[in-house]
Amino acid sequence: MDAVRVALLREVLAGTQWPGEARRFAGSLRRSVVPAGGKLLLVGTEAYEPWHLAAHLVDEAAWSGSPELAPTLVRHRVRPGQPPHLSVGLGRLAAAGRGHTVLVVAPREPGEGLLERVHDARRAGATVLSLDGGDRDLGAVAHDALSVPEGGAELDLDTVQHLVSAAAGENGPPAPRGSRRLRDRLAGLADRLTAPPPTRW
Repeated sequence: MDAVRVALLREVLAGTQWPGEARRFAGSLRRSVVPAGGKLLLVGTEAYEPWHLAAHLVDEAAWSGSPELAPTLVRHRVRPGQPPHLSVGLGRLAAAGRGHTVLVVAPREPGEGLLERVHDARRAGATVLSLDGGDRDLGAVAHDALSVPEGGAELDLDTVQHLVSAAAGENGPPAPRGSRRLRDRLAGLADRLTAPPPTRW
């Protein structure tokens, strides 16, 4: 989802909690990974791998000048012969500790095995963040969580992931005057194009 579409989505959701909650959660993500120099581990459930969030965070890392946002995608099943960035298995969570951030994306229950590994990472000093469907056990393990209950919200978890990744890229230090980033200019253009015309008396 590009900057213009994110800006339009935020306009549609104006007056709801979602733009503010996404920015709040994205702020937690940045505060965890930027001072640590990255070390972001992104993991889903056995049934759900957060491919799109991984790709969007890689884009945001490049566009915002914050390489720390680029995650390592941790997978439940790794097949032989896959490229290195797709070959990181759950054993990687066992090595997570102080300075690491574990971002869990779980539309439904994460499963006991994953929950136990994430809990172990937290005990070892890792910061745990969760984008989830409202699972209480996962929420209890996470330092910060953003929950999107299935069927009980204005939008779904996939859409919230777009808002969070975009906000993570925008929560960096402001660009110097006269050199605004392209995405900021596009967002401003979208805001102007979608604004109501001025009232003429």
